[in-house]
Amino acid sequence: MKYAIKDINLAKAGMTRIEWAKRDMPVLAGIASNFKKSKPFKNITIGACLHVTAETANLLK
Repeated sequence: MKYAIKDINLAKAGMTRIEWAKRDMPVLAGIASNFKKSKPFKNITIGACLHVTAETANLLK
C-alpha cells in the first residue's frame, strides 16, 4: 500500500494519544469490544486520509 507521511517525527505523539483514548475512554472500549465480537466491517476495506482522531484510530485497529 502506498502512503505519504509528512512528518514521521509526530508518530510517537500520535501513538501516545491513541493509547490514552484506549485507556481513558470506557465508552470507546465498549464499542471496540462489541466490534471485535460482531465484526461489522469484515471483508470491507476502509480508507482513512487526512486527519484521523485518536478515537477513530482505536476503532480502525
